[in-house]
Amino acid sequence: METVVIVIHLMVVLALVLVVLLQRSEGGALGIGGGGGGGLMSSRGTANILTRATAILAVAFFATSLTLSLIAKNQDRPGSILDAVPAATEGAPATGGAPTEGGSGGILDSLQQQSEPTGPQVPAAQ
Repeated sequence: METVVIVIHLMVVLALVLVVLLQRSEGGALGIGGGGGGGLMSSRGTANILTRATAILAVAFFATSLTLSLIAKNQDRPGSILDAVPAATEGAPATGGAPTEGGSGGILDSLQQQSEPTGPQVPAAQ
């Protein structure tokens, strides 16, 4: 479902950019120059079509954006690393972050134990 909405959203974005670039600017540099009399592709007819297309694409853009945000809100989030921290025992005094001699069993102590070398790091001289 999310992939379908993302694809529709990207198509709406590209169409919206294209329609906005096709519109006549104040100087008329980027607009479609219609020549001659009235009709569908006259400058007035083109402006009406592009204005309506811009409004429709803008509504579609907002709708797909809101849909994507609702989908993201309702999805399961990965757990926080703080949820994995073991709780301190109730009887243990607070150490203020300083490690005790025996270690407090926290994440930092376990990481320090993992990083300590287990054997010789330099090959023995022959």
